[in-house]
Amino acid sequence: MLPALLGATAPAVRDRTVLTYYDDATSERVELTVRALSGWAARTAGLLHEGCGLGVGDQVAVALPPHWRTAGVLLGAWAAGLSVSFRLWATAGLAPAAPVDASFVSAARLRSWLDSPPAARHRFVVGPTPSGCRDYLAEVSRYTDTLPSAAPLSWIDAATVDGTTFREWGRLAAEVGANLGLRGGDRLLVDADAHEHPVEWLLAPLAVGASVVLCANLDRSRLNGRVESDSVTHVLA
Repeated sequence: MLPALLGATAPAVRDRTVLTYYDDATSERVELTVRALSGWAARTAGLLHEGCGLGVGDQVAVALPPHWRTAGVLLGAWAAGLSVSFRLWATAGLAPAAPVDASFVSAARLRSWLDSPPAARHRFVVGPTPSGCRDYLAEVSRYTDTLPSAAPLSWIDAATVDGTTFREWGRLAAEVGANLGLRGGDRLLVDADAHEHPVEWLLAPLAVGASVVLCANLDRSRLNGRVESDSVTHVLA
């Protein structure tokens, strides 16, 4: 799954829109091609591998809401060979149960993490960053769109800290995509607030070659218009 998402694709595919993000509370709209999302993942992998010295066997906690930047963080962590601990938005104030090597948290949930700080050597914040933490956007901009020369990934390596392998996550993502009726070229609209787990809003559609329309603070009065304007074929709301 990862090679196809992170660069081992034909140029025409890399220019295809893979993730469109809306926030109806702020009117934000961001559209990413496969090439652009791969670039964010590569820069994040560079930050973790070259900047932090992390690689296969190390662990990262991600306490970020569904967002286009979160997609880059997750894919970048996996590209660097790290095992990820998902911290879903509903419980993002909880520190990881065990020490990790790096952590990512949004500015909106930072205070609860500082009150109960995660045991992480490298702490990155997406948003306004206080002393003692590192600004993810400032740090990641120092790295290139080329994946770092890390140890080659194996399908049997752990993708998550519970020991679930890349192969197992790939199978699950494909199964979820099939259960949603997704096929290559489909467009899946996802209510970000109702479906936080990355397997739903990121991995499943990408695993089957579909693209994502990810909507935060979804204004349901706009739903039908967005389905039409974004050529949506399936809705997960």
